[in-house]
Amino acid sequence: MRSQQLIARLQLKPAQSLALSFLGVILLGTVLLKLPFASAAGKTTSLIDALFTATSATCVTGLVVVDTPTHFSTFGQVVILLLIQAGGLGIMTLSTSLALIFGRRMGLRNKLAMQDVLDQVDVEGIKKLILYILKMTLIIELIGAFLLFLRWSGSLGELRAAYLAVFHSVSAFCNAGFSLFSDSFVNYRYDLMLNLIITFLVILGGIGFTVVADIQHTWLRRGKGSKATSLTVHTKLVLIVSALLLLGGTLAVFFGEYHNSLQGLPWGKRLLSSYFQSVTARTAGFNTLEIGRLTNVSLFMIVVLMFIGASPGSTGGGIKTSTLGVLFLFVRAMFRGQEKIELFNRTAPQDIVRKSICVILLAATLVSLLMIPLLLIEKASFIRLLFEAVSAFGTVGLSTGITSQLSLTGKLIIALLIFAGRIGPLTVAFAVGRRKRPPGVSYPEARVMVG
Repeated sequence: MRSQQLIARLQLKPAQSLALSFLGVILLGTVLLKLPFASAAGKTTSLIDALFTATSATCVTGLVVVDTPTHFSTFGQVVILLLIQAGGLGIMTLSTSLALIFGRRMGLRNKLAMQDVLDQVDVEGIKKLILYILKMTLIIELIGAFLLFLRWSGSLGELRAAYLAVFHSVSAFCNAGFSLFSDSFVNYRYDLMLNLIITFLVILGGIGFTVVADIQHTWLRRGKGSKATSLTVHTKLVLIVSALLLLGGTLAVFFGEYHNSLQGLPWGKRLLSSYFQSVTARTAGFNTLEIGRLTNVSLFMIVVLMFIGASPGSTGGGIKTSTLGVLFLFVRAMFRGQEKIELFNRTAPQDIVRKSICVILLAATLVSLLMIPLLLIEKASFIRLLFEAVSAFGTVGLSTGITSQLSLTGKLIIALLIFAGRIGPLTVAFAVGRRKRPPGVSYPEARVMVG
């Protein structure tokens, strides 16, 4: 409560509050992971490695500089799990939901802040949405943990299976990519049940809380025979773009690795491996193929998927699927000579178009600028450094194996990309930018040649 009062006195903008909330949890996680008993016997964790791991876990990324299952003790692994859960839900969402559970009331300032964070129009529905997000997260993670427990209990023992099931269910739904297997899921690349469970959790966590809520409510209304059974425009756009990216990613990996990592395998196993990597490439960070052995074609296509990322209001990063969808519709409208963007018999507001273009430009600029010092400092190839940088920005967690080999400066740059990618490039701009100014003098229009 004191922290909320302090933030209120500082009169921070919602973007600044969001950034500071993540930063505070990262610093707390760094301290906990630096404790001697957070590391396994005979292991020590340096300050930069603790900071990097805490940043990666809180920002649900999954890039690691030390091997999670062998370097950290059970305590350290639980700390990582809690950071993943807090970061996946969103620090402000989690703290607000816990306050509501314990009977605290939301003030108008908090409602407006959460309205901005969750990108909602209706202020009064914020409380209901926050509690729904918490309930939905727990239910989906419990279902995922139960299914994974059934898969592992016979071969790993019940206690070990339960621990692994909870950890990987939370990590998958939060799109974190952290695994307690040193090779992620490479040893399970042909396990149909595990592949489907993990990708199911990843997809649900990546399409966004509001989309899942809309699908559920629409399905329930149809069950009751209600006439208002149509999904929202946002949900339709997210589902269509996500499906196209999933299909395109599967085909890209399938053909890119046809004569490489997938050579000699039956068609079913090729498709399963390609499908899994397509799902997790957008933001989850798990892998069943050895990323360091992929062709440059596959690496580049995965870079594109990682840059796009998940959907708004989800546990993932990237520029978001709806941003890509709006940009595509904007380009289509220009080719057709239309002034307005039409989608599903609706018109997209101009501020949404401007915001989408701004997000993409800011994201590309941020990655490009931070790639320069990486190329100057690190010895890895361009494609591997680009892969690492975009994986960090998209909070994905896939790596060609160079993360632990980065210099101190390289790790700090990647950690900065992780942080900026999780809170979003537009949020970063709003956090450091000036407050809104009233419109001043209106100047005459001027023609500028472009294209």
